[in-house]
Amino acid sequence: MPVARDVLSHAAGRPSRLAVCGPQGELTYAQLARKIDGAARHLRGRGIGPGALVGVALADPVELITAVLAADLAGATPLVGDHAWDRERWDQVTGEHLAARLDTPLPYVPGPPVRTEAGPDDLAWACFSSGSTGRPRAIVRTRASWTGSYPHLDDLTGIGPDDVVLVPGPLVSSLYAFAALHALATGATAVLPGRWPGRSLAGHLARASVVHVVPHRLPDVLRQPGSLRVAVVGGAALAPGARADAAAAGVRVVSYYGATELSFVAVDTDGGGLRPFPGVRIEVRTGAHGPLGEVWARSPWLAEGYLAGAAGPLRRDDDGWVTVGDLAEPYREGQPLRLRGRGDGAIQTGGATVVPEDVEEVLRNVPGVHDIVVVGLPHPSLGSVVTAVVEAGQAATPPRALLEATARGGLDAAQRPRRWFVVPSLPRNPTGKPARALVAARLACGDPEIRRLA
Repeated sequence: MPVARDVLSHAAGRPSRLAVCGPQGELTYAQLARKIDGAARHLRGRGIGPGALVGVALADPVELITAVLAADLAGATPLVGDHAWDRERWDQVTGEHLAARLDTPLPYVPGPPVRTEAGPDDLAWACFSSGSTGRPRAIVRTRASWTGSYPHLDDLTGIGPDDVVLVPGPLVSSLYAFAALHALATGATAVLPGRWPGRSLAGHLARASVVHVVPHRLPDVLRQPGSLRVAVVGGAALAPGARADAAAAGVRVVSYYGATELSFVAVDTDGGGLRPFPGVRIEVRTGAHGPLGEVWARSPWLAEGYLAGAAGPLRRDDDGWVTVGDLAEPYREGQPLRLRGRGDGAIQTGGATVVPEDVEEVLRNVPGVHDIVVVGLPHPSLGSVVTAVVEAGQAATPPRALLEATARGGLDAAQRPRRWFVVPSLPRNPTGKPARALVAARLACGDPEIRRLA
């Protein structure tokens, strides 16, 4: 069933229930259903229906989600992009595959209800992945590969129709787009600020019972949790002590590991470690990365692949297993999955393999480090040299001596950075993760904003 049909069903059963709230206003389920239905008729009138790929790029998140659901109802495949992209940028990332690009609110067209024969195997959703590289790739997936996981997420988190779900990020991110659509399919209220709400966060949390966040935003949430009961956290590993802080604030954390190409892979509901998400099988295949191995998954939640066969980290074997190159310790069924980072980000230095996330986890504990990115820079004899770029934020930059002392105390010799830099703020992708490859590129180009730490 399309998510749009779920919205229409909720509108029939609870028409006055608040469906979406955004910076420019809010809509009940009855109002949202009417807008979706009328907008779907408009799309059908333009010849946009089953099989058509539609780019959606509206600044207002409520108008954006309305257009996404209208395309869904019309049988088309919505692809959410950045509203700041110009036509040239869209052409660069989608080629000639778009039937239309929606960058203004869709009009309401009266008429009979829109009917579409929709199946679970329809190519119904498309989204962008940039990971830590900053290079977006359009990924297409079947309807069931997203919506089939909704009941499992409901069971794991307890999210239901009486919840108010805060989705505090841009819907161009698949993490936040999934969260918004799941909330509406469930019949909950989706609060969509369209970006990180900053000073208005406390006001949003005062009414929200659930929030979807990336790990580096969790501390901000826990400082002023309001009526929050559940934080669904994805995108990277949790910082040490995060669960204890959440428990002290009365917030339950459900963290998960996945990728835009894979959707959910593993979930940790109680701090006991990552276990396979329902329906997922996991293997860690060793050999190419020393004692570590690549995470391979097999599940109903996998994407079909990249638009027009574009290149990317997704690989498949002949038995239906897939990987995006993430690394983990050797794994046995029944044990927790212990992730160690991305294989394509691993640093080869002097014959050793260094996983940047391992180094970052230790150095984030240094007072004054707001965030940190570790990359490898070319070296004539070592291959690469481990390099740390510290984001100090508004705090005073921590002294290099303290950083090096922490590295000596918590890292092996090969893992310790040999070069240190500081930057006011790290570039980030839409989910809020630091754009690792962009940091490396800026270092290589001698960006004057990145200064050496004496």
